[in-house]
Amino acid sequence: MAKLKSLFDTLWFRVLLGLVLGIAFGFAVGPVTAHGALGIDGKSFLTEYIRPVGTVFINLIKMVIVPLIFFSLISGIVSMTDAKAFRRIGLKSVAYYLTTGAFAVCIGLAFGHFFRPGLGVDLSALAAVAGTPAAPAAALPPVNVISILVGTIPPNVVKAMAEDNILQVVVFALFVGITLNALGDKVRNLTAVFQQSATLVFRLIETVIRFSPYGVFALTAWMVGTQGLDILFALFKLVCVVIGALFTQYLLFGLMLVAFGRLSPLPFYKKMLEPQLMAFSTSSSKATLPVAMRVVNESIGVSKSNTAFVLPLGASINMDGTAIYLGITALFFSQAYGIPLGPHQYFILVLTATLGSIGAAGIPSGSLFMMGMVFTSVGLPLDGIALIAGIDRILDMMRTTVNITGDSLITLLVDKSEATFNRQVYEDMSR
Repeated sequence: MAKLKSLFDTLWFRVLLGLVLGIAFGFAVGPVTAHGALGIDGKSFLTEYIRPVGTVFINLIKMVIVPLIFFSLISGIVSMTDAKAFRRIGLKSVAYYLTTGAFAVCIGLAFGHFFRPGLGVDLSALAAVAGTPAAPAAALPPVNVISILVGTIPPNVVKAMAEDNILQVVVFALFVGITLNALGDKVRNLTAVFQQSATLVFRLIETVIRFSPYGVFALTAWMVGTQGLDILFALFKLVCVVIGALFTQYLLFGLMLVAFGRLSPLPFYKKMLEPQLMAFSTSSSKATLPVAMRVVNESIGVSKSNTAFVLPLGASINMDGTAIYLGITALFFSQAYGIPLGPHQYFILVLTATLGSIGAAGIPSGSLFMMGMVFTSVGLPLDGIALIAGIDRILDMMRTTVNITGDSLITLLVDKSEATFNRQVYEDMSR
């Protein structure tokens, strides 16, 4: 009994319990059993009374995400008093993230090319199963490589923060942190204010995270009870191929840990369970960031400065799961529409899908908006985007789990390369 109570006291177990109970509750009162034993319209009940609980949870997290990224990045930068070390860590992190992102696209393209999920797909039948989309593909904003690069510079910092433009916030935080380091003792008090602000934000996050099991329950129950499984069955082959590619990437993270970190991957996989559950249930890398930062620092043994700098950077620019998904869906529709792609188009897909994964907002279904850029780059019709919107939420849960795992792994590898990694904490399975 004492052991069970101790287990229940852990956050990851309560989140897992909320996830399981949410699935059960969603099936119990959803459309399948509408007006059943409870005598209620299940879909309306979930939408009007259950989903708001999850919305409150997500809004609480969103409330602290911009301050978290802004102050944690600055705090991480000013803690690196050695300018050469900062440049080295920054360049190393970006190189790692871009390389793993491009490699993830290649994995997606390889799975799409080998298993051919779009071969023989009847798009008209698929459209009938999907129904009328809430937002047609034609409504997606035009996105291209140049606009993403130009859009990283905020013309109005306050507007960027208000609109949750995370890449612009990251760029501004980097400028502020670098400038504070350059000024040194002249702004010692101001530097302390930023560091204390980061401490305040972390404490706010600790308070918000206590609400996570209830938010996870509500979000999962609403999704299961309202989405249904028809579209999942219609796109079963695509779903299987995406899951297979994501699982392959997940296993490759362990191989990277062995090859580049000379570490056993078992402690990493075990200790990442809590942030992975959060990522799976919220489908948001940003929402998972506070939990991931705590686990990476306290349980995995990464230094506080690199956790504060490298991990938020990764959550903003590195989305391996999304890169895999963009690559596979592009091949899915090229096969379904009968549009052959040559080596040149494959190269363009690697480039645009890597940039598209960077541009994805780190919010639920953010990759749908990046598909427009990827599809347009190789001449694929945008109509197909609306057809897979029904399964996007389900796959989003899985690819977000891969995203946050990849971010945490790179943070660990960068920290180990800087000789600031605490191996004793990493190998302590009780933490």
